[in-house]
Amino acid sequence: MSDTKTWPRAVLFDLDGTLVDSLPDIHAALNQTLESLGEPPFTLEAVGRMVGQGVQVLIGRAYQALDKEIDPHTRDSIAERYLAIYSARATELTTLNAGATDAVRILAERGITLGIVTNKPGAETADILRHFGLAEQMAVVVGGDAGPRKKPAPDLLIHACREIGIEPAEALFVGDSENDVEAAQAAGMPVVAMRGGYTATGVEGLGADLVLNRLDEIPDRLAELGPRSP
Repeated sequence: MSDTKTWPRAVLFDLDGTLVDSLPDIHAALNQTLESLGEPPFTLEAVGRMVGQGVQVLIGRAYQALDKEIDPHTRDSIAERYLAIYSARATELTTLNAGATDAVRILAERGITLGIVTNKPGAETADILRHFGLAEQMAVVVGGDAGPRKKPAPDLLIHACREIGIEPAEALFVGDSENDVEAAQAAGMPVVAMRGGYTATGVEGLGADLVLNRLDEIPDRLAELGPRSP
């Protein structure tokens, strides 16, 4: 474990609801998918409560909300249809969240390694990072299709840390949902939760080490955090 004076060696970010507001594109793509199958649309708020654990879970939750049974094979087939629609429009309505560019710039200038750990598939994640000019600053990008279990399991976070050669306690994770907080805590990693993200419960009750409004607050608040005790 690194000394607190040199902590953190890395800051890892969730993507959807944390660095970017991608919900409008997810909402549009899901409704287009459902329309192609003869199903009714959902509101933006309803879709916001469905996201967070990958595409298959999104589709499963949509059909649960429609009060319809769906077998795994059909769910996966619909997920593929959704991804084809979403991939073509992944940056159409998506915007950076407040302070994202400055947070990334300042942390990088301090020599802190940066990365992304998301349940979103890797290809779409890469497209969004390139679109907003953030790809080059990221030393590691781990998508939900990387192989390890998705958040809220800690596996993707642990995988990212191995990729950059550090221990989880040497990194800070920044997310917006219960999946992010649970994954970070299970990995032994301090976690910041951002307000305004995609969570079914209030962000204040997630148990994060720190709750913030804007991403560019992070550099000046690092002193309030530190490695978790073993």
